[in-house]
Amino acid sequence: MINFVKVKLEDAEALWHMMNNLDYETKYMLFEAGERKKDFSIIKSRIENVLKYNDFLCLAKDGDKIAGYISAEKGKLKRIEHTAYIVVGVLKEYTDKKIGSEFFKRLDLWAKENHIKRLELTVVCENDIAKHLYEKNGFEIEGIKKKSMYIDKKYVDEYYMAKIFE
Repeated sequence: MINFVKVKLEDAEALWHMMNNLDYETKYMLFEAGERKKDFSIIKSRIENVLKYNDFLCLAKDGDKIAGYISAEKGKLKRIEHTAYIVVGVLKEYTDKKIGSEFFKRLDLWAKENHIKRLELTVVCENDIAKHLYEKNGFEIEGIKKKSMYIDKKYVDEYYMAKIFE
């Protein structure tokens, strides 16, 4: 059974391993396979910032194993403090288990509690599965970021997507 929990500092090493595994499973995340430094202090620092600034980092756990995560980092400057940038990752073996949908339900609650008016993300244009998940959860395409990533020896575009709360 999958449990959804807020991140804790003790999760740093397991989260790094999950993210590293994800780098090998998909070409749609920012890091290429083998590019992520094995430095748990980077993850610990991110978790400390989540706790300090009341950002959002939710984990999907299967026992002690992290199956996926969703993070939202609020804008730190006054003019953008109503926004949050989203990153989502779920291991392949856990796809089609409604983890993404549950993540976005919890994200929406956090956004409302924190007076967030705009959630934003980017997604590789050819990543139809993720794009569909985002659209299903109220995100709309706002534009295209041309040649934003270099994958499989070619430049690819990303969609800018956002969800606006009234």
